[in-house]
Amino acid sequence: MQKDIIINASEYETRLAILEDLKLVELLVERPASERMVGDIYKGVVKTVLPGMQAAFIDIGLEKSAFLHFSDIKDSKRQLDLLYEAEFLEEEEEKRKTKRLPESIQEILKEGEEILVQVTKEPIGTKGPRVTTQLSLAGRYVVLVPGEDHVGVSRKIYDWTEKKRLKRLAYETKPEGFGCIVRTVAEGKQKRELKSDIKHLSRLWKKIVKQAEKKDAPALLYKDIGLVYSVLRDILTPEIENVVVDSKKEYKKILSYLKTVAKPLRSKVKLYEGEVPIFDAYNIEPEIEKMLDRKVWVKKGAYFVIDQTEAMVTIDVNTGRYVGKTTQESTVLRTNLEAAREIARQIRLRDIGGLIIVDFIDMESAENRKKVFEEFKASFKNDRSKNSILPISEFGLIEMTRERIRPSILHTLSETCPCCGGIGRVISKETMAMKIDRWFKRAKVSATCKNYRLIVNPEVAKILGDGKDSRIRRLSRELKFDIELVQTEDIPMDEFKVVDVDHEKEITDLFRSRR
Repeated sequence: MQKDIIINASEYETRLAILEDLKLVELLVERPASERMVGDIYKGVVKTVLPGMQAAFIDIGLEKSAFLHFSDIKDSKRQLDLLYEAEFLEEEEEKRKTKRLPESIQEILKEGEEILVQVTKEPIGTKGPRVTTQLSLAGRYVVLVPGEDHVGVSRKIYDWTEKKRLKRLAYETKPEGFGCIVRTVAEGKQKRELKSDIKHLSRLWKKIVKQAEKKDAPALLYKDIGLVYSVLRDILTPEIENVVVDSKKEYKKILSYLKTVAKPLRSKVKLYEGEVPIFDAYNIEPEIEKMLDRKVWVKKGAYFVIDQTEAMVTIDVNTGRYVGKTTQESTVLRTNLEAAREIARQIRLRDIGGLIIVDFIDMESAENRKKVFEEFKASFKNDRSKNSILPISEFGLIEMTRERIRPSILHTLSETCPCCGGIGRVISKETMAMKIDRWFKRAKVSATCKNYRLIVNPEVAKILGDGKDSRIRRLSRELKFDIELVQTEDIPMDEFKVVDVDHEKEITDLFRSRR
């Protein structure tokens, strides 16, 4: 499989696309106003401890407090000492053997105390960032974990001999008082590469310690590298065919960065100088346009619909125009297999996380249900986010969860509709006409005014004003009002305005029926 990374960099936005066999599977977008936060380390202040939720809110200097759950708390109060006090490690080990572990958050945290935390999830919607006190620093080949002693190796390295070799090298090179996790890209690497990476991260930790000693909370102590460099650090391997970037400035910065972390891979980086915009040249732009569509077409006229809600994402598969050539079961199987591959791509592409329910077309054969499940699961083989997928139920549903560390691309590229308020639908023209009817009937009882100007969208005006004996004429006769109907494109279809003509005063809110 050919894999490419295409980077479109501008003053206002950086977009990074990951292609598999020239097909877009992942899109990351970063803007100056909303830079990525995952990996950033803060010195914060405990603002509120909530025993009922076993969580706390931490002031880290942002508009919204960070959320810290009991399960994400590691004893970090002495973390700064771990760097310099080797003898403390032995003391701490003895204490661990005899001391009862805390069972609640109020035993660990008190309001007003200072604490070091690291962002694990970006702010999503009305929620602030999620943080942990288990700090870690990611390098090219290892992740260094202050205050630990354990060594782990990436699950994506399947060769047990290689796992044991890397684990031994990590134990030999890591400093005392630190744990580390060997990353997937370290497969096949020698001791010198791991040692160089660990040395760099150890120096970085010392700088963070000094920052923590000097700065008053809340304060940012460490900003993780930007979008482009974090992706290159994490996934740039010899298997990546090309890294193509359309900015000369960014091109030079990437080469400089790779000189320190992966010098042999610099030859894969290419500067795009074509006249056609880079995302058009690689046919990425049309794919991005489709990413906001609810309906996604697959081969032969079948389609599925994606609906994202606060609690979960639902995906419904339909045969659409595809009727097949043999039996109904084979038609359904073929549709579901095609849909399974495309749904997996769309989930990765849109960066959909949380609980996801996929409603495949019902299949009678248990063997066919298994085929679809295996195809769906296999399509997530290269997904960088953790996921858990359950087999298809007897109702044709697949339930899955996928790690969510940032808002989905839908939230990055769009905003809540000002007309429908995010529900995806607006009040019908007929419903609006009835709301207006009720408004004037209330006015008959309470208002002293007799002359009105009703201002509506042209679509609603058609219902109210069409015909010689239109609704508005009948309403005027019934209530003995003089109602002037005015239409304008400036007012949304689910809004209307009523003006008291005698006093030239808007009085809509007096009797307005609200949604």
